[in-house]
Amino acid sequence: MSAVLGDTPGPRGRHRIAMASIVASIALALAVLIALRRLAGAGELDAAKWRLLTQPQVARFLLGGLANTLRAAAVGLLLAGILGTVLALGRLSRSLPFRLAAGGYVEFFRAYPLLILVILAFYGLPKLGVNLPPYWALVLALTAYNGAVLGEIFRAGIQSLERGQAEAAAALGLRHWQAMRLVILPQAFRRMIPTIVSQAVTLLKDTSLGYAVGFEELLRRSLIAGDFGKDPLQALTAAAVIYLAVNFTLSRVARHLEVRQRRRYRAGDIRVAGAEDLEAVAAAASMPR
Repeated sequence: MSAVLGDTPGPRGRHRIAMASIVASIALALAVLIALRRLAGAGELDAAKWRLLTQPQVARFLLGGLANTLRAAAVGLLLAGILGTVLALGRLSRSLPFRLAAGGYVEFFRAYPLLILVILAFYGLPKLGVNLPPYWALVLALTAYNGAVLGEIFRAGIQSLERGQAEAAAALGLRHWQAMRLVILPQAFRRMIPTIVSQAVTLLKDTSLGYAVGFEELLRRSLIAGDFGKDPLQALTAAAVIYLAVNFTLSRVARHLEVRQRRRYRAGDIRVAGAEDLEAVAAAASMPR
């Protein structure tokens, strides 16, 4: 594969990259060692400090927060996917008002901070007579923001398909929206699966912003457990490990799907039966008479 942002490094470049990586790794290891020594000196690594996490009720409490996190992420991703599909189709629409409306929504919500959206959904909408519980305020904000992001992802996936797909659908007598629904979108979604899973990792981490409105997701429950046991560092460390485990699993799934899709779409050149005959006909037609 050719490099996208620059030329492939030569021997000297690879040597410098390797040396920089070694130096950075040593610096990171030293920083972690210093941090652990300071924590040990403050007594934060004592077994008594971590005994809180071994209590069954605390473990169930944190797992309940994880369940709330996964529930908000799943619903938010589903609704954002539906909204993103509508926005992508709107941006590719032949109608100028639809393109402008979809483009304006995408550009506005992609640039708007998600935390402010969460706060506005919970504290601002009641001023308009719409009262949402913390869960739905978080889901609404996640949908509005990630729908705009997924809209751009879907639009890029649709445009990545060869024009011959739409032309073949038109040749079969399908209308524009029929071709989009039956031919274009199924192929585009299949190509975009790795990117969608990667965005799901980001959305899962964004659920931690629910703490701002009192939603008891994993981060907020870890803060509650830490305050209850007077060991906030240990509770937050447990939450960080859980986040890492879940996101690492999703990242591995995204990587597996990416490799699978790359192999599927770059399996080899397409060979058309009878191509030699066509070349012979073309050569004969070009010969002078």
